[in-house]
Amino acid sequence: MSIEALILGKLHEPAKSRTSGNTGRQFVTAKVLAAAGDAGGVFVSVVAFSESAGRALLALDAGDSVALAGTLKPGAWIDRDGNARPSLDLVAAQVLTTYGLKKKREAVAAAGQHKDAPRPCPLTTADGFDSSEDDAWLRGGE
Repeated sequence: MSIEALILGKLHEPAKSRTSGNTGRQFVTAKVLAAAGDAGGVFVSVVAFSESAGRALLALDAGDSVALAGTLKPGAWIDRDGNARPSLDLVAAQVLTTYGLKKKREAVAAAGQHKDAPRPCPLTTADGFDSSEDDAWLRGGE
């Protein structure tokens, strides 16, 4: 079973670039610690085959905030004591980082300086959430 998902968390350790032994195809792997309520967090094993998603992951350091969109596959593994533990594997299609968000905002602001450029509009949902007001999670709680 696979689920389309959006995972928010922090990179646990630097991402690694790898090459498939069978096909020679490049990909990137990473581990993200996603918040899980009172349980503290759950590790998500991430693989990115997309060049842009891979580059974004490789640009991050351990502890950096990240948002990942892709296909999530839940599973389980058995620890040393024989207890079943959850596992999550995500094939990342898109990666959003604070660096990428900053660059995108700069590009939009620069485009807005032209008189004919369309003006950016923040995303507002039916419940009144305005995306321009609350992206503190991306800034690490600043």
